[in-house]
Amino acid sequence: MARVVALECFRCGTQYPPTAYTQDCPSCREAARSNLTVAYEDGYASPRSRPAASGSGAGLFRYSDFMPYSQEEAVTLGEGNSPLHHLQRAGSALGLSQLFAKDETRNPTWSFKDRLAASAISVARKLGAESIVSSSSGNAGAAAAAYAAKAGLPCVIFTFKGSTGPMLTQMRTYGAKIVMLENKADRWTLMQEAVASRGWFPTSPFFGPAVGSNPYGIEGYKSLAYEVAAEMNWQVPDWCVLPVCYGDALIGMWRGFSEMLAMGWIDRIPRLVAAEVYGSIGTALAAGGDTLPEMDKTHDTVAVSIGATRGTYQALEVVRRTGGNAVQVADPDMMRWQQTLAREEGLYVEPSSACALGAIERLVATKIIAPSDSVMALLTASGLKDPSSTSKFMQEDTEEALDLEGGRRLLASLR
Repeated sequence: MARVVALECFRCGTQYPPTAYTQDCPSCREAARSNLTVAYEDGYASPRSRPAASGSGAGLFRYSDFMPYSQEEAVTLGEGNSPLHHLQRAGSALGLSQLFAKDETRNPTWSFKDRLAASAISVARKLGAESIVSSSSGNAGAAAAAYAAKAGLPCVIFTFKGSTGPMLTQMRTYGAKIVMLENKADRWTLMQEAVASRGWFPTSPFFGPAVGSNPYGIEGYKSLAYEVAAEMNWQVPDWCVLPVCYGDALIGMWRGFSEMLAMGWIDRIPRLVAAEVYGSIGTALAAGGDTLPEMDKTHDTVAVSIGATRGTYQALEVVRRTGGNAVQVADPDMMRWQQTLAREEGLYVEPSSACALGAIERLVATKIIAPSDSVMALLTASGLKDPSSTSKFMQEDTEEALDLEGGRRLLASLR
């Protein structure tokens, strides 16, 4: 366990008490609202020998030396250690021989949000929190509900009309109380009131403009970087491409790679790419400065979990610091890549996950990613989270039941 000394503004470096996880940086509000990050004691990431790349471990907690809690304090359901697939057929179609995918569908609630929830709720229990609260359209709420149940804590999820049914069912099954609001923005208002008046521990953003999730939760995403580096024998990819809403996993991976660089485990940090729906981060990147624009919601998207119309400073700055990029991806491209991953690689992911492949395709076409580059896509969640989107795209017909002879005729026509 690393000793936490403060929470620190990602933009200006101002430090606040370790209990300031419910706020952004007051000093930066006028210029660009910025999230806080966990600051540890000096030397926690000093040079040291790296572990065996193929060693076994307890998921996130194999790297507990760089986390704000010990293995004994951890709330865990066995998250992490997700496989890194070599996408040979999909990569060949793009002209990439080194295309990989980190498969987060294998986590306990079938999404990468389990890493955030495990870390946040481990700290919540350590601090004596009495209730967990989240604002979520699906994956984050399901993860918060599951890990709160494991920790023996009540959980309330604020959501909005239009959230996908399977994920709401998942949350309820874990015992969470669901508060569904007609107006999407009202969920943050109510959640802010609950945090302020009742002291509930928030795992997700709950005020606007959003700056990102709970700083302690974001630390869980560092494990993605550690696992990718270990699985590639400490030869990190040239590019890491992530579906991005508020950039929590983006900054988490960057922090993980930065720690490994400081310790001498890797020799560089990959270029990080934000795959997004409405283009706020890309617009800000092109304009320069720190201001994230609120984009027009020109259409409803199948990628509900990354459907924010305004990005965050943390996402913009991580892309900028690593020489990365931000790519806007349309719904048809996401659905096409969802089908490609399923049929060519045996991976069924939600549309938001497929956004990463759409971004890679665009960067290859514009020659920003070279054929010789190694590229990793983060597959954030399972397609079973929202199967109705897949069904609509495939325009499935209801098949009539066949009698025995009809079945034989059909079989004769199949390869």
